[in-house]
Amino acid sequence: MSDDVQGRGPARDAAVVVARDDQGLVAILTAGFPRHAGEYLFLPGGRREDGETPEECARRELQEEAGITANLWRSLGSYAITLESTARVHLYEAQDLILGSQQLTPTEADFKLSWWPLADTITAATEGRFLLPAGPLALLLAERS
Repeated sequence: MSDDVQGRGPARDAAVVVARDDQGLVAILTAGFPRHAGEYLFLPGGRREDGETPEECARRELQEEAGITANLWRSLGSYAITLESTARVHLYEAQDLILGSQQLTPTEADFKLSWWPLADTITAATEGRFLLPAGPLALLLAERS
């Protein structure tokens, strides 16, 4: 098996965050993905940078993409991204949130943040409104805890 992802070099671990406010609402991002012909929902997250732990990656991505920092963190587990790679996606739940401003890169400029009841995010996942599987998995794990 190779960790090379379509000629881009070794795959990197990633982190995804279920951020819940004190009313239990979940931070949800939306953006258009023309390659996949639509607008999709997703959770804050992304690829780990050199030298970062999975939790440091989760904290950075939550702050950059959603403008949120959190005082309480809980791991929801880690899972292989694909069978062909040793890269893993690390899932977290974040609570006791502090809201700030998004720090989006040019490629993230259309990311829109909204707050959803957890049950509605699960419904959206069953309707196929998430493009990537890590978000729905993290939401289901957070719901069960």
